[in-house]
Amino acid sequence: MAMNVGESDDETIGTINTTPLVDVMLVLLIIFLITIPVVTTSIKVDLPKETNVVRETKPENVIISVDKTGQIYLYDTPVKNGEDLFGRMKAFALKQPQPEVQIRGDGAADFEAVGRVMYAVQRAGIVKVGFITEPAGN
Repeated sequence: MAMNVGESDDETIGTINTTPLVDVMLVLLIIFLITIPVVTTSIKVDLPKETNVVRETKPENVIISVDKTGQIYLYDTPVKNGEDLFGRMKAFALKQPQPEVQIRGDGAADFEAVGRVMYAVQRAGIVKVGFITEPAGN
C-alpha cells in the first residue's frame, strides 16, 4: 500500500468563469428590449384602419388626440373642453405659415368628441386639417 503525503491532484483554476456575466448581460438586454417600446409611446389610442398616403410629420404640425373615453389631448397634454382647445388653436392660427392640425381619433371614440375638436379647429381659423389612421394591413 502506497500513500502519497504532501502531494495533491487538485490544481488551482486560474481562469475567470464568464458564464454568469453572459447570463446577466442577456437578462439586461431582454429587459431593455421589452421596456423601450413602452417608454416611446404616447397616449394609447386604437386608431381606425384605412388606406392612406404616407405623410411626413413635421415638427410644426399640431397633433390632437382623442382617446376612447372622449378625452382630448393637445400633443400629450389633456385639454379641459372644446373652449379651452379653441383658445389654444387661436394661438396656432396666428402663426405664419399656419401649421397643419393632425387629429388622432380612437376608433372606439364617440364621434361627438372628434366633432368638438373639428369645430374648435374650424372656429379658430385653421385651414389644414387631417386625420391620422393606420393602414388596413396592421
